[in-house]
Amino acid sequence: MHKESPLPVKKRTTVLSSRLALFFAVAAFLGAQQNPSPQPVTQTLAPPRPGFSFPQKQTLTYLVDWRVFPAGTAILHFEQQDNVEKLSATAETSGAINLLFHVSDKFQSTFDRAKGCTNQFDKQTVEGRRQINSTLKLDYGANKSILDEKNLVTGQNKHVEQAIPGCLTDLLTGIYYAASQPMSVGQSFPLPVADATHMVLVNMKVEGREEVKTPLGTFKTVRVQPTAEAGVVKNRGNIWIWYTDDDRHLPVQMRARLFWGTITFRLSANEAR
Repeated sequence: MHKESPLPVKKRTTVLSSRLALFFAVAAFLGAQQNPSPQPVTQTLAPPRPGFSFPQKQTLTYLVDWRVFPAGTAILHFEQQDNVEKLSATAETSGAINLLFHVSDKFQSTFDRAKGCTNQFDKQTVEGRRQINSTLKLDYGANKSILDEKNLVTGQNKHVEQAIPGCLTDLLTGIYYAASQPMSVGQSFPLPVADATHMVLVNMKVEGREEVKTPLGTFKTVRVQPTAEAGVVKNRGNIWIWYTDDDRHLPVQMRARLFWGTITFRLSANEAR
């Protein structure tokens, strides 16, 4: 039987909390804070499948568990603004985890409803003593991404520009944009993702069907495993996302099984109109 690494409590909590940055606990595989993909990403994002529509307004709430312990809450809000979809999210630690290592992160992303292309991705992260604000803009006219980042503790600034091949998604939106793609068991589809100073091509493999129980109820789902040639879970763990087995493809559960333990997001509320 596999035994999880017995890291010291403070170290485990620090690692957990840094991954609690909303769905970066799940999206970390996309390459955040890691080396670039060994191969250039030349593929562009596929548009939503015919007939699919992103919500006009919707709020999703997830309860987060680390191993068997409650660890925090993640809330996501979608809102349509003309031809653009705005996605905002917050992540907060709670209970004993919060006392040991406080996390309060905010994220905002805007993307084209018809094409899926991310226009801008903002992060405001407070993780213990670490406080960083960043803005990633994707300029498709100039075929480049522009990152501006400021460390609020040290006062250091970073400005990075790089070429992009065309339409891309971002770390936060990618998980939800995947719902717009066909999901057939045994098949896969790619997601080209931009983050900070590099891009990663993520392969979304639809592994099978499962019935999943969440605080909001029991759902029939399709289980999808994302993989990438770069990222923090390459050779270190696995990630799965369970989408409802219907036209919505609503992500009702997400799980990251990494070397420091397993973290799970379960849908607890869905307010839509």
